[in-house]
Amino acid sequence: MEEVHTNGDLRKRKYDAHDANDISSLKKETKSEVTEYQPSNNKTIGLIFVSLLLDLLAFTMILPLLPSLLDYYDKEEGHKATLYSSLLNAVQRFQKITGAPERFASVLFGGALGSLYSFLQFLTSPIVGSLSDAYGRKPLLLLCLIGIALSHGLWSYASSFSLFVLARFIGGLSKANVSLSMAIVTDVSNDKNRARGMALIGLAFSIGFIVGPLAGAWFAKNNDNSWGMWGERPALYALSLSVANILLVTFCIPETLSKDKRPSLSLSLSKCLDYVSPWHLMRFRAVKNLTAKQSKVLYKLGLIYFIYLFTYSGLEFTLTFLTHHTFKYTAMQQGKMFLVIGVIMSVLQGGASRRLGARGAVRAAQLALVLTPLSFLCVAQAAVPRPALMSPLAWLWAGLVLFALSTAFAVSCMTSMAASHSPEDSRGAVLGTLRSLGALARAAGPLIASTVYWCSGAAVTYTIGAVILIIPAVMLCRLKT
Repeated sequence: MEEVHTNGDLRKRKYDAHDANDISSLKKETKSEVTEYQPSNNKTIGLIFVSLLLDLLAFTMILPLLPSLLDYYDKEEGHKATLYSSLLNAVQRFQKITGAPERFASVLFGGALGSLYSFLQFLTSPIVGSLSDAYGRKPLLLLCLIGIALSHGLWSYASSFSLFVLARFIGGLSKANVSLSMAIVTDVSNDKNRARGMALIGLAFSIGFIVGPLAGAWFAKNNDNSWGMWGERPALYALSLSVANILLVTFCIPETLSKDKRPSLSLSLSKCLDYVSPWHLMRFRAVKNLTAKQSKVLYKLGLIYFIYLFTYSGLEFTLTFLTHHTFKYTAMQQGKMFLVIGVIMSVLQGGASRRLGARGAVRAAQLALVLTPLSFLCVAQAAVPRPALMSPLAWLWAGLVLFALSTAFAVSCMTSMAASHSPEDSRGAVLGTLRSLGALARAAGPLIASTVYWCSGAAVTYTIGAVILIIPAVMLCRLKT
C-alpha cells in the first residue's frame, strides 16, 4: 500500500508539475499578449488625443472673432427684417429686463449662439453614443467629423447671418465626436489607466482652448479686405484642420469595438423619449443591461455632473462681465487671463495623464468639486469694493488659480468614474448620455447666471453660485462607488 501511495504521489507531483508548467506558460502568453497589445492601445489613445486637438483648434478659433463677426452682420443686416435683426431684438429685450449695459450686447448675443450649440449637442450625444455601441465607434466618429467639416465649409461662405447660423447648427449636431472619443479611450483602457486617458482628453481641451483663440485673434488682427469680412480665411483654416482630422481617423485610428461586443439596437417612441427627456437621461434609461448598483451610481453621478456644470458654466460665462466691468480689462488682458488658466490646467493634466489611477480619479474629482465653491467665493470677494484681507485684484487671481486647479480634473475624472460603472457593451450610450446632460447644463446655465448677474450684482451671483456648488461637492464625497 505504501508503494501504491508513493507511486500515486509521484504521479500527482508529475501532474502538478505539468499543470504548473501550463499555468506558467499561460502567464507568459498572457504577459506577451499584454506587451503586444499595450503599445497599440497607447497609440490609439495618442491618436485620439491628436484628433481631439485638431477638432478643438478648429472649434475655438472662432471665439475671439465673434465680436467682429457680429459687428459685420449688424452692419449688413441690422436694419433689415432678417434672422439677425430678430435675434438682436430678443437680446435687446433681455438687456432691458436685466439692466445689462449696451456694450455687452455682443457678449450676450454670442452666449445665445453658444447656448444653441450646446442644446444641439444635448439632442444628439446620447443617440450617437447608442448608435456607436451598435454599429461601431469609427463610422459614427467619421460621420460627426464630416458634419463638422461641412459646418466650417459653410462658414467660409457665410456672407449672410442665416448661413452662419446654419453652419453653427450643423456643427452643434455633429459635436458628438467628443463623447465618441471618450468611448474609444474606454474601449482600449482598463480601470487602472482609464483616468489617465481621460486626463489626456482634458489636456487636449486645455491646449485647444489656449492655441485656438490665439490663432483666431491673429487672423482677426491680420485680416484684410481681400478676404471675406465674415471670417473666410480662419474658416478655411478650420476646414483644413477638419479635413486632416478625417484623414487621420480614416487611415490611422482602428475600430475599437469588436462586432461580438455590439448589442442590437431597437428604436421605439418610448425609446426616443429616453434620448431627449432630461429626466430619463438623468436616470440613464437609454442604457441597456445596467445592474441595480450601476444604475444607482450613474443616476447620482449624472445628477452631480448636471448641477455642477449648470452652476459652473453660468459663473464661468459671467467672468468676462466682471473683469471688463469691474477691473476694466481689455480683450487682450482677458485673453492673457484665460491663457494663464489654460497653462495651469495643461501642466496639471499632463502630469495626471501619466500618474492618475482609478482611485486617484475619484479623489481628484472630489477635491476638484470641493475647490470650485472656494474659487467662486474668492471671485465674489473680488466683486466687493473693499474686501477684507486682500485687494479685489488679489482675490480675483486667488479665485482664478483655484478655478484652474478644480477645472483641470472635475469633468475628466467624473467621466472616468461613469465609464468604470458602465457595461462594456453600453459605454457609448453612458458617455453620450453624460455628455448630453453636460450640454444641457451649458445651454441653460449662462442664461440663468447672466440674468442673476445683471439683476442682483456680481457679488450676490458668485456667492449664490458658490453655495449651490457645495451640493454636488458633498454628494460626490458621499457617493459610494
